[in-house]
Amino acid sequence: MDSLKNMYDTVMQLSRNLNCLLSESRTQGFFMLILTLILLIFFFSNSNDSSPAISYTSLTSRIHSSSPSDQVSPLSTVVSADPCHVAAFSPSGTTLCALRESLVHKDRVFEASGGREFRSQGFYSFKFEDFKCSIDFVKSPFLVQEWIVSDKAGTRRETLRLDLMQGSYNKYHDADIIIFNTGHWWTHQKTYKGNYYFQEGNHVYSKLEVADAYKRALRTWAQWVDTTINSSRTRVFFHGYSASHFKGGQWNSGGNCYGETKPIMNDTYLAPYPWMMRVLESVISEMKTPVIYLNITKMTDYRKDGHPSIFRQSVTQMKPGTIQDCSHWCLPGVPDSWNELLYAILLRSQKKI
Repeated sequence: MDSLKNMYDTVMQLSRNLNCLLSESRTQGFFMLILTLILLIFFFSNSNDSSPAISYTSLTSRIHSSSPSDQVSPLSTVVSADPCHVAAFSPSGTTLCALRESLVHKDRVFEASGGREFRSQGFYSFKFEDFKCSIDFVKSPFLVQEWIVSDKAGTRRETLRLDLMQGSYNKYHDADIIIFNTGHWWTHQKTYKGNYYFQEGNHVYSKLEVADAYKRALRTWAQWVDTTINSSRTRVFFHGYSASHFKGGQWNSGGNCYGETKPIMNDTYLAPYPWMMRVLESVISEMKTPVIYLNITKMTDYRKDGHPSIFRQSVTQMKPGTIQDCSHWCLPGVPDSWNELLYAILLRSQKKI
């Protein structure tokens, strides 16, 4: 446990020394998980039991033993010297950099293809030789399957299959810990309007409210979890929705957060609780499988000062009138607290064993 704490302290110091870095829209909070993975991989590599796994979807990660363990107690950190496998959904290159920079022998990390460059692609895998671990990265922003249909004229159109899990689920279904997430992609214009976009079976809805579509998608996810996940082996987490702070419009209509330097100090200025979280909580309450809900919504709502704003642009484009980013987070910053929250849960469960 002392080794785990020392590794944690080292990683958190690294995060404090990083510049303000931007995660991609579908990876909000992934930095938190990557840091936790560092802790867990380090811990696993110095012990004698069987190895657990972590998955994060659409931020999905897993640590997976090559020889399955029998049963894993809830949130237990059961450890092993066996090889492990991490599968992560939609990371940013900066988080990969942070993970690599925390290691002593950086030249012992490389792509499975033999390369040593961290690239942004749809799927790629990295090997951490000193820990006998590999980390795979896969895109999955909705949890359910993005689709293509053709009309009678042969015109192809994108849809979202609310009744199908995203096709990469076979990469993490037998993990020991799974942390799911989806949210911000459901606020994009195409999704939010819901015109000829949502599909179930062969039927494409001419109009479906996004709240209804979101609930149907989550019920598909919940059914998959209840019928596929072995709860005696796998612990399921769901990471909640983080707040955005656009004033005067949205990201594409003049919304801004420029000049914010302090958190919200008065609760009366907090936003209403997001409808997405109420839908999620309703679906989780109906599930057979226990789901540990990481509700980070309110804690992020205070931090209107934590977004990149105009500083995601190049130096020549840093003007208050440009499109601003008020939904992602600077690093170090808010996502580090999510890392500490998950770390605390895992550490507390370890003490109970």
